[in-house]
Amino acid sequence: MDNKAKKILMNTFWTSSGWKSSPAAFTGEDFDYAKSKGFMFDPVTITHDEIVLRLHELHQTITKERVAAAFLHSLSTKKVHLRSALSSWALTSALPVHTYGERSSARPNHSSCRDCNFHRLMSDREYINQDLNVLNFERVKWGGIRLNWLLYCWMDLELFSKEEGFEVTTEDAAILSGMLEAIRDCADHESARMLEKRWKEVIPSSKNERDVIMEIWGYAGLPVPRDTPRKRRGGSHDFNSVAEWQGDDGYSQEAVELYFGAFL
Repeated sequence: MDNKAKKILMNTFWTSSGWKSSPAAFTGEDFDYAKSKGFMFDPVTITHDEIVLRLHELHQTITKERVAAAFLHSLSTKKVHLRSALSSWALTSALPVHTYGERSSARPNHSSCRDCNFHRLMSDREYINQDLNVLNFERVKWGGIRLNWLLYCWMDLELFSKEEGFEVTTEDAAILSGMLEAIRDCADHESARMLEKRWKEVIPSSKNERDVIMEIWGYAGLPVPRDTPRKRRGGSHDFNSVAEWQGDDGYSQEAVELYFGAFL
């Protein structure tokens, strides 16, 4: 990772006090440098249909083994930008090649496109002069925020496809085992927020980074709410993919084996 380009991206949106009220201009020598290193981008205009076709192409070369290894590699190295490829891959791996208007959603809760809606993807018919810089900023700083946006999944996997190989160490495997053990240790009524607090002792990370990991795992089908009565009123408003999760849901052993079986 080019540290100078990363710093330019960070300084575009963030200060020691938090978000800038308005980002720095996407022009000038610094912007050109960050753009040359693949950290920042000119506004993009692209259609839903073009993104779907490109995602199909990316899935011909990006395997679940590769995104799983990248996720695990990120645990000890804190290379958070490698994490969301797991959810981007999971959300789009079974997405059929389709057009936006081919099938419409009767009850859209993510997208008016039925295929995207079924796969929990938020999508629009077209994207005009769309800013990818803020999406990549969130990816590099926390591991991604708008994880189930079709636009984000495309950008994420495009950037991921340019990454080198990833070494998974015994430390990474130990962190993974600790994460799974923490889920097993949850009381039946405990929420995703309580699990995040348990993970604090397991994963070298900030609270925001752990929140993103929770969402990534949720979209990858690892902790999934079962069809059993909820022990709390309402879900956790801090989360999307794991908002309804509770301790007695545990995790999907099948999904764990699918992604991480080779490392356990």
